[in-house]
Amino acid sequence: MLIVLTSEQELENEAKQINDLFAAGLEILHLRKPTFTSNGYKALLDQIDMQYHNRIMIHQFPELTKQYKLRGIHLQEQARLDFDPSALDATILVYKNKGFSVTSSFHSKEDIVACAADFEYVLLSPVFGSISKAGYAGKGFDVTDINAQVIGMGGINEDTLQATFDLGYKGVGVLGGIWNTEDSLKSFKTIYNKLKTIC
Repeated sequence: MLIVLTSEQELENEAKQINDLFAAGLEILHLRKPTFTSNGYKALLDQIDMQYHNRIMIHQFPELTKQYKLRGIHLQEQARLDFDPSALDATILVYKNKGFSVTSSFHSKEDIVACAADFEYVLLSPVFGSISKAGYAGKGFDVTDINAQVIGMGGINEDTLQATFDLGYKGVGVLGGIWNTEDSLKSFKTIYNKLKTIC
């Protein structure tokens, strides 16, 4: 599984770049714009081809999942921790019953093991030193002993793919390895093609 997370910043021709990634085979995009209002998200979604909306996980404004027929919602770590466990389970069930996916972010193996919530998959970071965040050192989490769909993030590019899967991850999440390069589409294709030789 190859997931791309959007840059936190607004990028030039961003919707076109996203459409190009989907056309090149991107399975899932996590739409994460912490500074955007609901209208900001809508403006970007309106420029992304409708045929790709069902491949988008949104990190804020969950009401947009229904309006745009998105893939589902992603709960970042703090949002997940703000829930009472029973309320979290109930919320996940509500979305699943409507046909939406629910995922979440983690920053330790122990928290994944301790969390009983039924997420489709979880993002664990940082596996390696971050490309998008200076000074964000990798932890090299080995998840071979975890029975969950764990997606590795942090320092993921074509050079670290094999090492990520060797650590037991079921997929990778890429941010800086796409958006911090000169050509996002070329970088995606390089990672995508390398992934096909590993999986």
